[in-house]
Amino acid sequence: MRKSELRQLIRERKRPFTRQQLEEWSLAIQERLMHHPRIINAQTILLYHALPDEVSTLSLLNTWQDKTLLLPRVIDNEQMEVRRYTRPEDLQQGAFGIMEPCGELFTDYVSIDVAIIPGMAFDAKGHRLGRGKGYYDRFLSLAPAIYKIGICFPFQLVDNVPVNENDVWMDEVIGEG
Repeated sequence: MRKSELRQLIRERKRPFTRQQLEEWSLAIQERLMHHPRIINAQTILLYHALPDEVSTLSLLNTWQDKTLLLPRVIDNEQMEVRRYTRPEDLQQGAFGIMEPCGELFTDYVSIDVAIIPGMAFDAKGHRLGRGKGYYDRFLSLAPAIYKIGICFPFQLVDNVPVNENDVWMDEVIGEG
């Protein structure tokens, strides 16, 4: 199956689920992350502010105030940067309708302990299918030692995600609700 076909399949799988069901799964995944040993011991975490069809991270943003939290910000058609997240008031709508941080630019990538990454689909080997622009793959290739946790809804777990040489694999995938 080609990547474009898998993206379409995931969109079709998502349709029957209500916003409430997606929120319940999101809360269960966030609860699991709050107790994850890698995250408990982390000082610096890269998160994301979810689109409506992604696993929400809002309760994590509000809970981990004792850690340095980073959020991505799209800067052009190929690159993203990461900025410090401090509070909800410091977010503004950016590229693709995603809420992005206005905080301080963060460039010490080697100090990022854990990255929590969204995706369209994941498989058990840690392969990730993104939305097709390659932002995360390019960014994560700059700091390959970051421990990468992909999170998704159960219907986004598939047997096989097609990959190419530019794709960055996850170290772990959490996809149950």
